[in-house]
Amino acid sequence: MNTSAIQVIDALGGTAAVARIFEIAMPSVSAWKEDGIPPARMMFLRVAHKKALAGCDLHAATAKASRERISHTQTTQELAQPSTSTKEVGND
Repeated sequence: MNTSAIQVIDALGGTAAVARIFEIAMPSVSAWKEDGIPPARMMFLRVAHKKALAGCDLHAATAKASRERISHTQTTQELAQPSTSTKEVGND
């Protein structure tokens, strides 16, 4: 749970209000309470809602760069690719 992200969302009026700000579904905003607010979304909030977010730890509320997710995605994609090995099976 990212308590700083929850504080930011609450300061903006809650899950439904933040979903309206970005024109996205509420479950997407709810996921931010766990993972943190995506960096691009946070950049917008820092500028557009500066007063409402005074006193919030915006750095802690921001989702970390998703290197782990990228690595996982790449690994998953690599596993899904057919082998490019030139070794033939069964011709010993």
